[in-house]
Amino acid sequence: MPLLNRLERLFGRFAVQNLSLWLVAGQVMVLAAMLLAQFDVRILLLVPGWVLEGQIWRLFTFLLVPPVSGPLSMAGAVFLAFGWYMFVLMGGALESYWGTFRYNLFIFTGWLLTVAVSFLTPGSPASNAFLAGTVFLAFAFLNPDFELYIFFILPVKIKWLALLTWIGYAFSFAVGGWSVKLAVLAATGNFFLFFGRDLWALATGGKRRMGWQARKFAAEAKDPEARHTCKVCGKTDLSHPRMDFRYCSKCANDECYCPEHIFDHVHVAAEVKKE
Repeated sequence: MPLLNRLERLFGRFAVQNLSLWLVAGQVMVLAAMLLAQFDVRILLLVPGWVLEGQIWRLFTFLLVPPVSGPLSMAGAVFLAFGWYMFVLMGGALESYWGTFRYNLFIFTGWLLTVAVSFLTPGSPASNAFLAGTVFLAFAFLNPDFELYIFFILPVKIKWLALLTWIGYAFSFAVGGWSVKLAVLAATGNFFLFFGRDLWALATGGKRRMGWQARKFAAEAKDPEARHTCKVCGKTDLSHPRMDFRYCSKCANDECYCPEHIFDHVHVAAEVKKE
């Protein structure tokens, strides 16, 4: 990717290390302000209509809005903490795999797409939930056999959870309003921008592999190989399916013979010795 390498040389020094950790830290601070100081989180939401009126900070602060809707119970706090932990864990893994600049580019590309599509429905607030979901989907695509323990007991491979996430995205796109549809498109667009080439290679490689297997199965069905072939007359279990073939232990490599020649043949080992 020459363009990506050129961008990294130009702007790599501005990349933010541990970006996932900083985003979670910001959401933790906002949540603490909400719980302790009755902070009105609506001032941080991305509402394009209000941005057009001069509230520019909303373009960035919506990333710091925690995924909380209503009073926070003890169970909700546990799941929220676990979600933050997984976001930091998976984001850190992606940053180690791609490098700091490319991980920053992944996050900010999703942010830019989310902001851009939000202006198509200027009266509706935009969410960062789908953007956070793309980090999970990217990690699952690169590490499909990574196991998570549901309720700390049941091991589940992350690829199946990613499949459920894709199904959830499809359902949200089907039944949600325009703001939800656009948010899903922005989030999945970010994923496909980074993994489109890999997905295409996987799809075309799968087709070639399936075609090869189909040709192999067709050839085997058309001309199957015999399991038993008489060393003397060439009869096989295909040409004589009811014949009882036997193997001579005195011959080299335990040669196979039909009932007619099992006791009437020259042992292979004896012929080798004579030569």
